[in-house]
Amino acid sequence: MLETITNLDANILLFIQDYVRTPWLTPLMKFLSLIGELGAVWIVLTIILLIRKNTRRAGLVVLISMAVTFVLVSFMIKPAVHRVRPFNLYPAIQVLGVVPSDYSFPSGHTSNGFAAALVMLRMLPRRAGVPAVILAALIAFSRLYVGAHYPTDVIAGLLIALVISQLVWYIMAGRQRRRTQACAG
Repeated sequence: MLETITNLDANILLFIQDYVRTPWLTPLMKFLSLIGELGAVWIVLTIILLIRKNTRRAGLVVLISMAVTFVLVSFMIKPAVHRVRPFNLYPAIQVLGVVPSDYSFPSGHTSNGFAAALVMLRMLPRRAGVPAVILAALIAFSRLYVGAHYPTDVIAGLLIALVISQLVWYIMAGRQRRRTQACAG
């Protein structure tokens, strides 16, 4: 079963490589992949949210969601699963740009991006939240485009981010409600 999924994943990557990669799109995808490295773009956006008083609470939830997601993905799931990168298993897959050396499953770029973007979508006005989700989706796709991840790595990263961001938001919202009730009572 796992071999079938991995082969399907590889065929999707080969399709992207053969039919989607273009000279005009490649620089954009490499750039998106680069700004997602170690959550760089999300860290910058989080700092901006934390600096501004009216977005500080959202910034804190983003920060906690990203930190929990990063630790879970980088230090727990990736080392436990040990999934090799697609270009290591399928030589026909050509990686573009930085060649990752860690394990593949799940995608850290995707999990970090969506951990931040989903909180922004929930806690900020749509004019900020929607572009954040679009950026996270583009960065996630860039990981397939450059050949760094299997599609299931990206899907798993999205699902992990969805659960963690929702959980952190729920816990933080509960704390806020209790604090508000204590001040009112």
